[in-house]
Amino acid sequence: MPTAKINDTMNVLLLGSGGRENAIAWKLTQSPLLTKLYIAPGNAGTANYGTNLAIDILDFELLKKTALEKGINMVIVGPEEPLVKGVYDYFKADKELSSIPVIGPSAKAAALEGSKDFAKKFMAKYNIPTAKYNTFTKETINEGVAFLRTLRPPHVLKADGLAAGKGVVIPLTTTGAENELKEMLQGEKFGAASKKVLIEEFLIGVELSVFALTDGKSFHILPEAKDYKRIGENDTGLNTGGMGAISPVPFADSAFMEKVKQQIIIPTIEGLKAEKLDYKGFIFFGLINCQGNPKVIEYNVRMGDPETEVVMPRIKSDLLALFKAVVEQSLDKTTIEIDNRHAATVMMVAGGYPEAYDKGKTITGLDNIKDSTVFHAGTKIDAEKIVTNGGRVLAVTSIKPTLTEAVATSYENIGKINYEKKYYRKDIGKDVGA
Repeated sequence: MPTAKINDTMNVLLLGSGGRENAIAWKLTQSPLLTKLYIAPGNAGTANYGTNLAIDILDFELLKKTALEKGINMVIVGPEEPLVKGVYDYFKADKELSSIPVIGPSAKAAALEGSKDFAKKFMAKYNIPTAKYNTFTKETINEGVAFLRTLRPPHVLKADGLAAGKGVVIPLTTTGAENELKEMLQGEKFGAASKKVLIEEFLIGVELSVFALTDGKSFHILPEAKDYKRIGENDTGLNTGGMGAISPVPFADSAFMEKVKQQIIIPTIEGLKAEKLDYKGFIFFGLINCQGNPKVIEYNVRMGDPETEVVMPRIKSDLLALFKAVVEQSLDKTTIEIDNRHAATVMMVAGGYPEAYDKGKTITGLDNIKDSTVFHAGTKIDAEKIVTNGGRVLAVTSIKPTLTEAVATSYENIGKINYEKKYYRKDIGKDVGA
């Protein structure tokens, strides 16, 4: 999309329905540039900040109709799927929509998340540190088995395409990895997403999430975060979409973050430019700290969830003004101010999640919250009551001078919220001294 000037006040359409979108909506409403906010489809929490629209965000024709009817001046894309499927390109190519900027990359650039193989080749080309890997198909499964045997277990197997955050498995033995590879490629465990499977070496270290906002030329680094993926305390049990997050991350000091900037962020932005890939939006760098050296585990082409719920409260600058600078490619003329305090998010989930769980459970106690912000993830309004409508239900976020205080405040407020079979991890932040 070409450099453009956009309105000084805006009607904004935000796509998505989770905790990430609730946190972005919360932040956008603090901007004097915002006239009206629409969220499609949104949830019970986003309804506090704008107007929810019950539309399918993958129906681009319906998005066009909505954008024109509502006088939309900017579209902000929360989740990855519309980006991978080309919502940016759809708006850019349509005469009636081309003046409406989309915050997010083109479909080709979104392959950084949409194809693990594309991302790995990109990293290799631009000397971005990552794990050793190879990619295999059903036809080359025997070579895949041979490659597995050259690596020490545990092994990392990744479906190439989007698999709703569930396409990565880490078998602890080589035999288990061989069986898993066959299940993914021959048994189509993840459907079309696992037509190609990446096998990676297992990296030892602590993971963290780093985010940048780019206009395609320059960038701002946003607050980093650490999320907690497993359902059980001490990182046990099944993987989830995320059970909590903290920011800042204690080990991500200025020396480490300078390595991230020089070795990973700058080469990524320069690589996107060299490949002539349209990219105006967030880049998520899933990193691992290997003895003080950062390596990339994965790219995402949007903000993470639940990391957004700790990142947004730490951004003191006007987010919509930053998005305006992204569109106008003037980000280098702006500054970003970060709150130095600590943010902690604890996710409340449905009993049974990430396996089978019930929906429609009445949520009580939301009016009793003090000193925390509750971002809704899987909720809806039903007959004037707020009920559960997903596996991850609520994200309770607190920001305080210390991590210990932030975590304690979130847990204190979780005690005031109830619904049948509520569940949450009780150890968020404990591994880093909370």
